[in-house]
Amino acid sequence: MTSFQPGRAETRSISVAAPPERVVEYLSDARHLPEWAPGFASAVDHDHDDVWRVQTGAGARKVVVKAAKPQGVVDFVSADAPNLGMFTRAVPNLTGAELIFSLFFPEDTDPSAVDAQMAVVDEELRAVRERVER
Repeated sequence: MTSFQPGRAETRSISVAAPPERVVEYLSDARHLPEWAPGFASAVDHDHDDVWRVQTGAGARKVVVKAAKPQGVVDFVSADAPNLGMFTRAVPNLTGAELIFSLFFPEDTDPSAVDAQMAVVDEELRAVRERVER
């Protein structure tokens, strides 16, 4: 029997004064990554299909953008390990949207590292909101 060891889930959300469709349209275009996630992506090039080459502080990474626009889903996952990445949802919130980002960490991740990463996520959420509400 295979043992299953879930990671630690961390989720943040932000209300956006724009329809979920606009949020999803913005997020699903990987060329926008350097605008809202500059700490992760300094540049982005299209590789093929839904794979993008993202220049990061740790070198180039291949990222797959998985979008299911009618469902409000845009996930950014490693092309090499599709269970690793950031998972986003844009859902209706009365007259706007609620943008939800979820990340997963190994159970033994230092809590201060998780806190630091989630502080970055908070900044990224605000950056997406700012750009989408314009």
